[in-house]
Amino acid sequence: GMDALELLKDDHDALKKLMEELDGTTERGVKTRERLFARIQTELGVHETIEEEIFYPALKEHPKAKAIVLEGYEEHNVVDMVMEEINGVAYDDETWGAKFTVMKENLEHHIDEEESEMFDQCRKVFDPDELMELGDEMEARKEELESANA
Repeated sequence: GMDALELLKDDHDALKKLMEELDGTTERGVKTRERLFARIQTELGVHETIEEEIFYPALKEHPKAKAIVLEGYEEHNVVDMVMEEINGVAYDDETWGAKFTVMKENLEHHIDEEESEMFDQCRKVFDPDELMELGDEMEARKEELESANA
C-alpha cells in the first residue's frame, strides 16, 4: 500500500501531466481536447471525492489544520465551477483555451498548497501508520469509484 500523501501526490502528478498535454492543444484539436478533458474530469472527480470523503474529514479533526482544510474545499468548488463553465463551451470556441488555462492555474495553485502546507500539517498530526491506514482506505474507495466510472 501507499500512504495517503503518496497516493495524493501520484494523483496530482497524473493530473498535471494531463493538463500540460491539454494546454498544448489548439482549436483544431477538438477530438484531443474532448478526450483529455473527459479524462481530467473523471480523474479529478475521483480525486476530489476521496479527499472530501476521507482525507479532509480526518485532517479537519485537528484544530490547527481546520482552516487549511476549509480552504481546500473552497478551492475544489472554484475548480468545479470553472469546469462546469468549460463544459458549456464548444471545444473549438476561441474562449475554450483561455477558460481551461484559468482552471489549470487554479488547480496547480491548489495542488502546490496541498503538497506544501497541508501535507506538512498531516505529517505533524498523523504518524506513519495512520497515514498508511488512510492511504489504504483512500485506495479502496478510489478503486470503487474507478470501476463505477469504467
